[in-house]
Amino acid sequence: MIRINQLALETGHGPEALKKKAARLLKVPETAIKEVVIVRRSIDARKKDHLLYSYIVDVKLADPKKEGTVVKKAASSNIRTETESAYRYPVHGEEKLSRRPVIIGAGPAGLFAALLLAECGFSPLLLEQGDPVELRTEKVEQFWKNGDPSLDIRSNVQFGEGGAGTFSDGKLNTLVKDDSGRNRMVLETFVEAGADPVILYDSKPHIGTDVLKDVIKNLRMRIIDHGGEVRFRSCVTEILSESGRTFGVRLADGSVIEADIVILSVGHSARELFSALHEQKILMEPKPFAVGLRVQHPQKMINRSQYGMEDAEELGAAPYKVTAKTACGRGVYSFCMCPGGYVVNASSEKGRLAVNGMSYADRGGENANSAIIVAVTPADFAGAGPLGGIEFQRRLEEKAFSLGNGKIPVQLFGDFEVNRASVSFGDVNPMFRGEYELSNLRELMTEEMNLAFLEGMREFGRKISGFDRPDAVLAGIESRTSSPLRILRDSRLESSLPGLYPCGEGAGYAGGITSAAMDGLKVAEEIIKRYNPT
Repeated sequence: MIRINQLALETGHGPEALKKKAARLLKVPETAIKEVVIVRRSIDARKKDHLLYSYIVDVKLADPKKEGTVVKKAASSNIRTETESAYRYPVHGEEKLSRRPVIIGAGPAGLFAALLLAECGFSPLLLEQGDPVELRTEKVEQFWKNGDPSLDIRSNVQFGEGGAGTFSDGKLNTLVKDDSGRNRMVLETFVEAGADPVILYDSKPHIGTDVLKDVIKNLRMRIIDHGGEVRFRSCVTEILSESGRTFGVRLADGSVIEADIVILSVGHSARELFSALHEQKILMEPKPFAVGLRVQHPQKMINRSQYGMEDAEELGAAPYKVTAKTACGRGVYSFCMCPGGYVVNASSEKGRLAVNGMSYADRGGENANSAIIVAVTPADFAGAGPLGGIEFQRRLEEKAFSLGNGKIPVQLFGDFEVNRASVSFGDVNPMFRGEYELSNLRELMTEEMNLAFLEGMREFGRKISGFDRPDAVLAGIESRTSSPLRILRDSRLESSLPGLYPCGEGAGYAGGITSAAMDGLKVAEEIIKRYNPT
């Protein structure tokens, strides 16, 4: 096939425009083109009065033998022949596996590891400490309504089927370079499970929290249909070992499940299990991450800055991405940007409070929000060792809980600048899921981090008009941006305990839904290539 890069068309173009433009660039009649497949679509908004879609497309000719001639005749650096690289299922290894693999955690890494193992005949057992996504959603809604007293520490915004990304907006961006076809396989699987096919080519794909719930349920049923088993309310408290290798897992109720292979895909907030692994001397190390505050602006303001108009129409609510390097050397950047979304209480422990952002599929909320986060390193952690980052997070979350009296602590940016508690809102109408209370967020982070945050916000105000407006609404603390530790694994992806496979974001090998799902596939592939389930 022939790949065309940077094929530009005005927004609002009709369905035949792609084929017509492709034919013109290739210097062939439209009848010579059999099919045009969109690989990637992004928005070119450099000229606000002339918005464009920029496409990467694959063109299949009616006569494939003419591809080389057509590419040569087109004589453009943006046009070349391309070989289609589809995902290839791994071939079984030779080592016998007498007991089925156990997977801990039904987030994207666990779900995709379980799905691949099930489809390859391994009949995996997937254990999830929380509830199926339907019941989990009900419990989260109750928590947002009633606060800390109704928090289920096993089933909440962080834990339960689908993982923490279920209550974001299902963003599928990834910076992972992928020559294996895993990325495409993950996106195609989501589409087969009910996601909008636009995620296959959109440059900033997302599913939406509301749609993602059905997608996750359908993935569960696919695992079961292929011979896997999924058990909920099954909290693993210990990895069992015998003769220097994995023997199984112990659950909170004291029961034991024997297994030669355990995939650890528990997400970035499985603090109790991380502590247990540390006590078992599983090798791990602290890693840098970032913390900060979530900021809300009117979505119309962001649309105007990004697209030159308040009503984004077919383009949808505008996203943004901003970064800064501050005088103290700390990076400050936007994270988990949610166009047309809400700030949510994302707590998972009693007496501690964390926030996150969420959007529905239509991104129709009044505000845009994102976390503006400040980089931290193990040097910032008072506690030594691999669990120092967890204790750092917990102290921030305890402060946030106290500042808001158990509710999300909130402050206007102008009040944050002068270090005073807010007493009222301005023109930005706050959009939250969960109760909130006006406070002084300047008391949360260290002053060095506060000054870095302020420096970043002011720089972002020079890039996006109004970003540093005094009535922008801040909320804290955004502390669960990524795992604060990494569980070490070798070239075969095993931990220091043979048979235990750390996987996904919680283990320190991913950063978001797509990369976690890809890592789940990667670990499952390694197991399949080594073992035979028969």
